[in-house]
Amino acid sequence: MRNFAEIYRIYHINIMAERRVRVRFAPSPTGALHIGGVRTALYNYLFARQHGGDLVFRIEDTDSNRFVPGAEEYIIESFKWLGIQFDEGVSFGGDKGPYRQSERRDIYKHYVKQLLDAGKAYIAFDTPEELDAKRSELPNFQYDASTRGMMRNSLTLPADEVQRLVDGGQQYVVRFLIEPGREVLVNDLIRGEVRVKTDILDDKVLYKSADQLPTYHLANIVDDHLMEISHVIRGEEWLPSAPLHVLLYEAFGWEDTMPRFAHLPLLLKPDGKGKLSKRDGDRLGFPVFPLEWHDPKTGDVSSGYRESGYFPEAVINFLALLGWNPGTEQELFTLDELVQLFDISKCSKAGARFAYEKGIWFNHEYILKKSNEEIAALFEPICRANGVTESSERILQVTAMMKDRVSFVRELWPLCSFFFVAPTEYDEKTRKKRWKEDSARQLAELIGVLEQIEDFSVSGQEAVVERWIEEKEYKLGNIMNAWRLTLVGEGKGPGMFDISAFLGKEETIRRMKRAIEVLG
Repeated sequence: MRNFAEIYRIYHINIMAERRVRVRFAPSPTGALHIGGVRTALYNYLFARQHGGDLVFRIEDTDSNRFVPGAEEYIIESFKWLGIQFDEGVSFGGDKGPYRQSERRDIYKHYVKQLLDAGKAYIAFDTPEELDAKRSELPNFQYDASTRGMMRNSLTLPADEVQRLVDGGQQYVVRFLIEPGREVLVNDLIRGEVRVKTDILDDKVLYKSADQLPTYHLANIVDDHLMEISHVIRGEEWLPSAPLHVLLYEAFGWEDTMPRFAHLPLLLKPDGKGKLSKRDGDRLGFPVFPLEWHDPKTGDVSSGYRESGYFPEAVINFLALLGWNPGTEQELFTLDELVQLFDISKCSKAGARFAYEKGIWFNHEYILKKSNEEIAALFEPICRANGVTESSERILQVTAMMKDRVSFVRELWPLCSFFFVAPTEYDEKTRKKRWKEDSARQLAELIGVLEQIEDFSVSGQEAVVERWIEEKEYKLGNIMNAWRLTLVGEGKGPGMFDISAFLGKEETIRRMKRAIEVLG
């Protein structure tokens, strides 16, 4: 007779290729969606689309104590913004629901009874105080084959006593019965074969009578089976649970529906050791949530990628390459390109450093990829909020000149407000460096030159002004730097002729005269 490991391997070799790919993303509505969860959902999406399969959205809300109002809606809105589309699930429909675990109580009870009747699980009445006492008594205590005989459960109590306690309303949990002396094989698409001895596993709680809900372990196995999930792609933190899940599939006799596992590498801190946390974002000034999150319990507000000015395409591109590499030098990918290239087996086993600066770089690249019109449409409301009344066409002209200098659209205003608002002050550091003894005299001469130019376009000015500088034997840098100070108020901006051509002759000369008067 073949052992379970052989059945598992043969099944995946001979049958898996013919089975429809169905993956799921199953967050808990306990707060904002962490960026690591977004990456997990993205990899599930890419895998499903690449194989022509389905992506299921399931809500794990069996832990009623941790439920946070608004979290579910926040998660759904996040994926809408990111462009990750689900095929079925909560708010998306489908014929394998309910997709919210709190609505599946009766389903879970049926399978809990099945395990109890088959002797694969047992009822335990130990109180929290009794468990704490045993932990104090036995170092490294865990509820398993070596200790279950010391505890109050249906394995140590008479059957009539167990029934009396249950009928009397005594709270209990149902624990999975782990048989020692076995080896469990987890066949992982990223990590290969992972083998674990059952001697190190404890009898995990599968169900709690207090709220009549299952724990994560049972609920996920039952849901994955009934929803015909073919692959479970999740974070590395769930790898220790995988042997238990394999054993549960065996206990139910569901070997032929066993999904393939893929445990993704952790997202690590940008600096130091350990996994990425919200504190890292707060400390270094970057978001760890897709959208801004308002915590209804504490009132705290956490930044989000959307509100911070990131494009969803940039966030997707950034996350896709955290733990996976296409094996080429290419870095910019559309979502469709990612679907075509994604290979789960090429995901790294090691954790991926969360280089948030790279996310900023991606956003800059996507600003460059977008048309001037697209960026101008985003910049215009900022201009209007700052009192700009000039036409949309003028705002578009500025955008075209300046968008390659920013990583976020919001950075455009402080960088180029001078196009719309004349300087009232002049940067002291720039003045000391660029405003020479003869700058006022030379700029006054330049005003006379500019007044005579009929074609005030970039090319129309450039030839005349440069010829004047050459004839007067002035230093080009001195003239241009001082001129920039008069029009901008500091040493920034594009080419001088681009600035003056945009401002026009009248405004250019007006600003120059005022600067000469102020700077002397």
